Amino acid sequence: MIISRTPLRISFAGGGTDIGEYYSNGSGPGVVVSAAINKYIYITVNKKFDDLIRVSYSRTEIVDTVDKVEHNIIREALKIAGVEKGIEIVYVGDIPLGSAGVGLGSSSGLAVGALNALYAFQGKHASAERLAREACQIEIDTLQHPIGKQDQYITAYGGINYIQFNSDESVFVDPVICRLNVKEELNKRLMLFYTGIERISSTILKEQKASIKSKLEYHHKMVDMAKSIRECLMRGDFDSIGEILHEAWLLKKKLASGISTEAIDKWYESARRAGALGGKIVGAGGGGFLLLYCHEEKQDNVRLALSDLKESPFKFEGQGSKIIYVHD
Repeated sequence: MIISRTPLRISFAGGGTDIGEYYSNGSGPGVVVSAAINKYIYITVNKKFDDLIRVSYSRTEIVDTVDKVEHNIIREALKIAGVEKGIEIVYVGDIPLGSAGVGLGSSSGLAVGALNALYAFQGKHASAERLAREACQIEIDTLQHPIGKQDQYITAYGGINYIQFNSDESVFVDPVICRLNVKEELNKRLMLFYTGIERISSTILKEQKASIKSKLEYHHKMVDMAKSIRECLMRGDFDSIGEILHEAWLLKKKLASGISTEAIDKWYESARRAGALGGKIVGAGGGGFLLLYCHEEKQDNVRLALSDLKESPFKFEGQGSKIIYVHD
């Protein structure tokens, strides 16, 4: 039996510039700053007595060939890893893992974690770079999901990273160098709330992807904001991070019509009036989790203002996808 644990992520700035339509059109590399957090997806892989394939998630599939597996990410992970039969796969998560997204990179985390567990099941080690690259192959190349590459890389590598996406499809993962006390203090000033709204992120992302050429200026600004976030982290300039998050959120809402809603705008403005300096909906938008930057002494006011939302405390996670259990 093998169990892999893969972190989810929050993104600070640059989302959307990790899509090929941006970084491959000669406008320069895409850049994001993202952080892995201690919310996880767990994949359990076990040898099955017979030659069937059993996949268990919100439903259970039992099939006799890989091609018959209906869960598309698991099916393609089995193909890439070269596992053909006699296996049982179960996955669970610390957050809702339905068909709709919640903005923490769960589908990419699932792809990364499944590959990691399947390679370990065969006695093989897969590097973070390989896991991220092959997860991109599954989601972007094979399944044609209209997404970027940041989620696959941050969940595979862990930590707080400045990730650059180049026109030749290479990806540079550069850990953000900052003092431990800076990370700890930033962590204390970040709040995460679940809106209860699950959305089909592909709808928003398709619109955003289609409009990249007509909104290049916005994407260039998002690259600049990601660079500024890295600089703020390196010098411990916390409040500027909150201000940049606010500016980035206002800009992001211009990229596609469904990124915000009347309810989200109301929650965000309530949080700002209560003391939050900035924030954003994490991920594609439209629902999921609301990330806020707020001084500790004002956080109770924010909690009161958002009392109809569920707070989800978190800590930064320094490690990416890893094998946490092996039993022959």
